[in-house]
Amino acid sequence: MDYKPYIRDHYVPVPDEIDATDLAVTGVLPPELNGRYLRNGHNPKPGITPTHWFKGSGMLHGVELAGGRARWYRNRWVRTPALDGAPEMRPDGSMDLTASVAGTHIIEHGGRLLALQEANLPFEVTPGLDTVGPFDFAGKLTSAMTAHPKEDPVTGNLYFFSYSPFPPYLTYLVADAAGTLVRSEVVEGSGPSLMHDFAITETKVIWLDLPVVFDLSETSGIPYRWHDDYPARIGVMPRDGSTEVTWIPVEPAAVLHTTNAYDGPGGTVVLEGPRYDRAGWETSWKWWSGAPGCPDVPVTGATATRWILDPARGSARRTDLDDLTTDFPTINPERLGRHSDLSYHAAFPGAGLHEYALVKLDTAAGTRIVSPAGPGRQPGEAVFVPAEHGVAEDDGWLLTIVSDLREDASELLVLDAHDLSVTASVVLPRRVPSGIHGSWIPDSRLG
Repeated sequence: MDYKPYIRDHYVPVPDEIDATDLAVTGVLPPELNGRYLRNGHNPKPGITPTHWFKGSGMLHGVELAGGRARWYRNRWVRTPALDGAPEMRPDGSMDLTASVAGTHIIEHGGRLLALQEANLPFEVTPGLDTVGPFDFAGKLTSAMTAHPKEDPVTGNLYFFSYSPFPPYLTYLVADAAGTLVRSEVVEGSGPSLMHDFAITETKVIWLDLPVVFDLSETSGIPYRWHDDYPARIGVMPRDGSTEVTWIPVEPAAVLHTTNAYDGPGGTVVLEGPRYDRAGWETSWKWWSGAPGCPDVPVTGATATRWILDPARGSARRTDLDDLTTDFPTINPERLGRHSDLSYHAAFPGAGLHEYALVKLDTAAGTRIVSPAGPGRQPGEAVFVPAEHGVAEDDGWLLTIVSDLREDASELLVLDAHDLSVTASVVLPRRVPSGIHGSWIPDSRLG
């Protein structure tokens, strides 16, 4: 069997679904953490080796916290047609929007839990993580849905999009706070690029039309490659009203995840996110696809970057914010689309780091805190949970699942967002494979 790094080491899939209750806790769980930490990731069934990391079937892992206790852990595959081998393409050549692996993210909106994969419809799951089925917003969603929607912290509206390698390349979508789809409009002027994420401000939508574009010669099953002849652009569009986009040329780059964006002075827009150059992107892609010459450990060539976009002048200014190789950025969700100085990142070995770590960047002060995970340990994305009566941007906690190869074990860490110190550790009943994105869902959001 070909060497596939994304099913080895920290990423070895688990073969079954289990439940456990009354989990052991070291330290003290903040008593106001009453809800569920849910995380998604790719976990193919036993005996199946996908051609790309992103094509492994989605599996959800959940931990319920209440009253200072860890009440349960459970894991469930998202039971989509793809789990049992249904092809993405129908016999007539059209896409089956339900043939999703649903393995990228899980969110709550309008009282529903949705497992997301950007080429397909979302899949609704129950609070206990059992699959309900594809969710199409009462028949109003007729295209795929990004795995990175943005919920405005003031209005509760959900902003998202659909992208495609074929026209229409980009569709803008909005659901209100109750979960009703209220807007669906084609955005003209985009191209067949890999648009994994986007950003919003209080007044704008930011689109990323960058040089990783549709290419059928890519054989990994994710048909996109970097093309130097494709012009890199970032688009600025009004959040409400017109879908007219001001496209601003930028230096060639790839961006999988945005950190945040906000309105700046004089009509400018500030956008932040991990930026890949071509070498960093192609090295990372080799690991994700298990291509010949791929590295043994996951890498990211991305580094934290800021763009100041000026739509009036059609110009952009780029600033490198840090030199560590990082991705999976998170912020206090109450600052989404608003000015923010603090962000949290998963850091990878390289650029001076010899092990995995969590990193806090303070772009106002120009400082960072690095919290190494320890030998044989890999933390995932750090989900920010705001403190109930928080005032400062970092009043809250970070939740992340750590995979420990030396102990063949995992724990859910609760860290103080001020200094990345560990507040509590929840012992999980098995080693949980390293995954991708997750959410904290307060009990109040699930009725």
